[in-house]
Amino acid sequence: MSRTDAAADEVRNATAVDRVADAVRDDILSGRLAPDAPLREEAAAAQYAVSRHTVRAAFQRLATERLAVALPYRGVRVAAFDREAILALHQYRSALEVEAIRIASERYGTTWPEPVLAPALAALERFAGCADWVEAERVHLDLHRSLVAASESPRIMEAHAAIGSEILLFLLHVRPHYTLESLVAEHRALIDGVQSRGADAIREHLAHSYGLLGEP
Repeated sequence: MSRTDAAADEVRNATAVDRVADAVRDDILSGRLAPDAPLREEAAAAQYAVSRHTVRAAFQRLATERLAVALPYRGVRVAAFDREAILALHQYRSALEVEAIRIASERYGTTWPEPVLAPALAALERFAGCADWVEAERVHLDLHRSLVAASESPRIMEAHAAIGSEILLFLLHVRPHYTLESLVAEHRALIDGVQSRGADAIREHLAHSYGLLGEP
């Protein structure tokens, strides 16, 4: 096999892994695959017309995102999103977002420059036009990422990006407590709040959403 052929095979394999990982991720984040549901290599290979090696690589990617877990004698399963997992995510996410807003507030004061706010405001506008929950949850994540990006801290932004799938999973579970309209209104107030009140606003925002699921 020539180098060109080998490179082409590598691209095809990577594309196949992306396709399977994207499909299974969507099934998890939409609720079609419930927490602790088994993920079977053979069935997935047949469903997506790929090799078991490709499926294994896709499942490993989902495990890296903490959407799946490989358990001894039980195989790969959808991660159980229990109270302990919710609390751990809340603590880590809060540490990142609160510090990001603290840094941004220290830099910009109570009136953030238009270029800094523009991504969050654009996300809010898209938010208001969302027709379904799956789309809204992804825009919601974009809005929070844009607020984190106001810190201009590469390490915080990188760490926050790494928990994006878990945040989407959290939003799936908190969905019954909101309408799309109330979620948009809450985030419109959040954009105002992080400017006027800084880190306290994002801390309270996250504590409220965690309280809907995380407390006994």
